[in-house]
Amino acid sequence: MAQKRRSILFIPALVLLSALAGGLYGPRIEVASAAAGEDDVQASMKSFTKVYSTVEQNFADPLSADKSIYKGAIPGMLRTLDPHSNFFDPKDLENMREEQRGHYYGVGMQVVGRNGKTIVVAPFVGSPAYKAGLRPGDVIIFVNDKPTDNLDSTKVADLLKGPKGTPVEIKVAREGQDTPLLFKIVRDEISRKSVPDAFLLKPGIGFVKLEQFNETTSHEMEEALKAMGEDNLKGLIIDLRSNPGGLLNEAVAVGDHFLNKGDVIVSHKGRASAEHAYTARTGNLGREYPIVVLVNRNSASASEIVSGALQDHDRGWILGDNTFGKGLVQTVYPLVENTGLALTTAKYYTPSGRLIQRDYSNTSFFDYYYRNNTAARNSADVKMTDGGRTVYGGGGISPDEKYTPAKLTPFETEMLVKFALSDFTHHFFATHKIQLPAQWALDTATMNEFHQFLMDKKIEFTEADFTKDYDWVRRRLQAEIYQTAFSVDESRKYEIMTDPEVEQAIAALPKAQALMAKTKKIIVERMRK
Repeated sequence: MAQKRRSILFIPALVLLSALAGGLYGPRIEVASAAAGEDDVQASMKSFTKVYSTVEQNFADPLSADKSIYKGAIPGMLRTLDPHSNFFDPKDLENMREEQRGHYYGVGMQVVGRNGKTIVVAPFVGSPAYKAGLRPGDVIIFVNDKPTDNLDSTKVADLLKGPKGTPVEIKVAREGQDTPLLFKIVRDEISRKSVPDAFLLKPGIGFVKLEQFNETTSHEMEEALKAMGEDNLKGLIIDLRSNPGGLLNEAVAVGDHFLNKGDVIVSHKGRASAEHAYTARTGNLGREYPIVVLVNRNSASASEIVSGALQDHDRGWILGDNTFGKGLVQTVYPLVENTGLALTTAKYYTPSGRLIQRDYSNTSFFDYYYRNNTAARNSADVKMTDGGRTVYGGGGISPDEKYTPAKLTPFETEMLVKFALSDFTHHFFATHKIQLPAQWALDTATMNEFHQFLMDKKIEFTEADFTKDYDWVRRRLQAEIYQTAFSVDESRKYEIMTDPEVEQAIAALPKAQALMAKTKKIIVERMRK
């Protein structure tokens, strides 16, 4: 029986925490081997079989095929190929498909482990958990009478998931409450928004955050742009920071929305697959407002396809840091017992022909994932944008304008490590039985209260530290309080509206406008010759 295969745009679990699946890709690959090559493979298989047989017969403990083959031999073989070929056990494969679909069934909240406890980070707006009244900072102590102490937060999240319409009981401890609170919730479909934030930063200036590329991304983005009146936009900020990638067809659809009809968006080619180019089929329908794209070192794969296409066509001004440099495509081959093999079968190239993938041949996988050098580029892979600007391949997408976020001070780091901001927020709502008004702003009295809270908690700082980092503390603390007082959506919106990098992106819109105008003029002159 022929098996379906899927191609995917990956950034590894070490960077992502979870891998994302990609779009349908390519014909079945038939590899013709020379006789000598077949002999080598046969000899290697005989050697492996002999080694495995010896281990099976003589190892001190009973041998598990699941452990030795699926978690040992196969992953070990794939690690000799490249950083992105991967093996999925049944749970990993299902998680990948879940991410790809963009929805799951559960109660709808983010949780995190802390000191053996599972803490609610925030319920998703409109979810069963949100409607039931769960709050950030609630400590989950039981799920259906099963204690959660010392359980991994992933396991607790699995307990909260289940078929649509099924009940689940969640018992939580909440600061300010003498006894635990019991919530009886009915599970429902939970949509994982890939476009969680989209609004006007100011009249005529839109903002859209693409968190990943799943099955609904392009539709979500188009609906968001329609809602903010796209035809009247004077500029747009597209935030691809820390976007790990996802579905190829969704990256193509997003690029299609902003480019001219017929423009190349991306191409791929491999040893056993012919070169294939994806072009804009609909195009931007004459909308030519300036675009600034925000990227950083964790923007990877599909997000590099979009940012690379906008840069190569001089359609967008790229602001931030060099992107990850993940330009390998994996085809997923289903295996036995609901497992899967993600094998690299091709490489991706931007419209100008530059390779997105960063070199990994002379470095460890650890250095590859966590490198400090984000300005790598291949001087032999030099291309030109539509307007004649020089761009380089082999190192992700280099920004047109560099932005380096300010490093955390020791005091700021201490507050984050000690969870001082979130702990104060829980204390604040436990001791202030008030309903905060819309657009509430953190005042001097609350900042003084936070100052005293830090002293009571024995968090070491000087008055000079507090004064120097006052504005940073005020912004981060107000965002924390917004999560509980209003919603995680309102908290995120406040952080975006006060983000220094977003402010710089707004200031860069005239550069994007000038770039488009210059390129258009060059193309017209080129056509006249």
